[in-house]
Amino acid sequence: MKVKEFIDSFNYAVSGIMAAMKMEKSLRVHYIAAITVILLSTFFNLTRVEFMILLLTVVLVVVLEMINTALEKTVDMITRDYHPLARVIKDVSAGAVLIASLNAVVVGYLIFFDRLNPFKEQVITKIQNSPIHLTFVAVILVVLATIGLKTKFHTGKGTHFQGGVVSGHSAISFCLATIISTLSDNLLIITMAFGLALLVAESRVEGKIHSTFEVITGGILGTLIGILIFQIIG
Repeated sequence: MKVKEFIDSFNYAVSGIMAAMKMEKSLRVHYIAAITVILLSTFFNLTRVEFMILLLTVVLVVVLEMINTALEKTVDMITRDYHPLARVIKDVSAGAVLIASLNAVVVGYLIFFDRLNPFKEQVITKIQNSPIHLTFVAVILVVLATIGLKTKFHTGKGTHFQGGVVSGHSAISFCLATIISTLSDNLLIITMAFGLALLVAESRVEGKIHSTFEVITGGILGTLIGILIFQIIG
């Protein structure tokens, strides 16, 4: 029972993220910016501390934008009439998002300015990133891409977490299998990795959570992102 409650709670949280993205254009802008920044970070020699700061900065902006949306909808639910305090609530929450956004600009400037300087050799030659960092980036991009596609093509039936146009489990499993195949020269290990990915995909169809098409779509998405990060960028 506790496991089901945990899954339901997680499902509600994912549905909240999808709902906020559908309602707020600014949140979709931040979402696209987050994907872009995380992807671009693979081209530069970021330390773990720098990448952590960058990630926390991006998350802070998105979280505050979601809180701002929740407060606005709460105020609109309580009263439709103009009230000075209602305006203050909306302005303060919007101000919090603005401060976080300005902070993100400053952090981005401090981290990327020297690396983007056209007179620096770092712009001419791409610096090799560690497999750990690239793997982490690839998984984040798979999750973000899956959420974006589920939000865009959600039909209103079922839940966002279970089902959807793309199988997130298949996407992540095939992305990891692709990464393993890139890092390993052992054919047995590569075969086992893709075999496990196929088992994950098959379980989603067997459990009637996804259709075969949705599983294939997820597998293609994960594989393409894995190839993009490790074969092209890495």
